[in-house]
Amino acid sequence: MQLIECKMLVVLAQELNMRKASERLFVSQPALSQRLQTIEKAWNTQIFVRSQKGLSLTPAGEKIIQFAKEVVEKEEKVREELEALDKEVYGTLKLAVASIIGQHWLPRVLKQFVKRYPYAKISLVTGWSSEMVNYLYEDEVHLGIIRGNPDWKGVKEHILTDTLYLVDTEIRRVEDVLKSEKPFIQFKSDSTYYQEIQDWWLRQFQTTPTRTIVVDQIETCKQMALNGIGFAILPSIALTEHDQDVYKIPLLDEHQQPLSRDTWLIGYESAFQLKQVKAFLEVVKEFETGKVIQ
Repeated sequence: MQLIECKMLVVLAQELNMRKASERLFVSQPALSQRLQTIEKAWNTQIFVRSQKGLSLTPAGEKIIQFAKEVVEKEEKVREELEALDKEVYGTLKLAVASIIGQHWLPRVLKQFVKRYPYAKISLVTGWSSEMVNYLYEDEVHLGIIRGNPDWKGVKEHILTDTLYLVDTEIRRVEDVLKSEKPFIQFKSDSTYYQEIQDWWLRQFQTTPTRTIVVDQIETCKQMALNGIGFAILPSIALTEHDQDVYKIPLLDEHQQPLSRDTWLIGYESAFQLKQVKAFLEVVKEFETGKVIQ
């Protein structure tokens, strides 16, 4: 089976729709259908079952699609290795990044990266840290930038530490929280961050919040706090000098030390041999040492 046929099968398996797949592949539906029939004839088996709702894989089709994916992935890795031999930085940098880092820290780093390495491409996914680790386990990205302290056996480099603040337009002291009628605004996050906040609250007040509002994004949580709807606990990376007219009270642990959150860059050793990955790390380290004006 030719490489182009493998790529075609992978797209069909992703879309499970002839029209959408033909649009992605820039071919007509009849041409795509005919090519699929030719492949099925060569394998002497049916790969997809056609219906009015679209396509579905047969058991035999699942095995063939898996083979096609492996061929496509191997071809891509070989291309990356060949591009790494060139003096210029080419190839695609594949990143899986925790949402808050992708929103507040990464854009400045990527701006410097694309300016310095214009031939490199970037593939980016964002979400909860636990989800981003899975992308690495499935070998879909080169690097993960993760919040917390992940249990990772590969390469693991510390990126930054930011502190946690209680943010409100009126509350000036942590102990005044219990006197306020405002709700505690929380944002959905991975279990480690949520648990850390719950543990701090219980140590501090020996009770649970009386009123809470849960939102899906940290930025929504921040804006509600800035507009006086309630108080929130936010990491310093999400706060800027432009966030005025609010009080920012640092959270302290049982030893009266600032409560903080670490960010790590993780990946497999093989990924760090790629030129685009090395170039990205170079830019990241410059941000860490302050060589790049942020």
